[in-house]
Amino acid sequence: MQLKSHTINNTKIAEIVSDEIIIESAQDGLDLLGDMYYQGFDSIIIYEKNIIPDFFDLKTKIAGDILQKFSNYRVRLAIIGDFTQYQSKSIKDFIFESNNSRHVNFLKTVHEALESLSN
Repeated sequence: MQLKSHTINNTKIAEIVSDEIIIESAQDGLDLLGDMYYQGFDSIIIYEKNIIPDFFDLKTKIAGDILQKFSNYRVRLAIIGDFTQYQSKSIKDFIFESNNSRHVNFLKTVHEALESLSN
């Protein structure tokens, strides 16, 4: 796992880069959040490929558990990927609603994530 640090408009953003799955459980999400929070990051960017596919099956509750922690600690999160592959109405609605909030966004590019998280 590699950490790229970005600072835009006094917002410290951590971009997590890896070829492996980093988040396999809600605890992994909490550990990542805690580590980045401890290092002084206000926001985190992670790639869809680094999250277990069960995250996108809302019945598992992994997404809800993880995103609730980010909201509680007021750390913003951007998940980068192509989400068109997820066809269930519930995940589409979840992504839509998340993108209307300021805490969690599902975006296509790092550029979009940096822009969103720095505002």
